[in-house]
Amino acid sequence: MAAEGESIFHDQSDFEYDYETLRTAGVIIGVILFVSGILIALSKKLTCSKSSSNSNTAGTQIPKTDVPPPTV
Repeated sequence: MAAEGESIFHDQSDFEYDYETLRTAGVIIGVILFVSGILIALSKKLTCSKSSSNSNTAGTQIPKTDVPPPTV
C-alpha cells in the first residue's frame, strides 16, 4: 500500500517553488492593493468635502444632535 502512495505523489516530490517570481508577484500585488486603497480613501474624502461645501453655500446645514456618552 505504501508503494502505491509513493507512486501517486512521486511527481510532486520534485516540485520546487520559484521564490524570485513569487516574491516579485507578491510585491506587485501588494503595491496595487496599497495604491488602490489610497485612491479609494482619497476619492471618498474628496467627494465628501465637495458635497459639504455645496451644502454650506446653499445655506442648509444638518443640525448636530447630542449623543450621550456610553455608560459602562
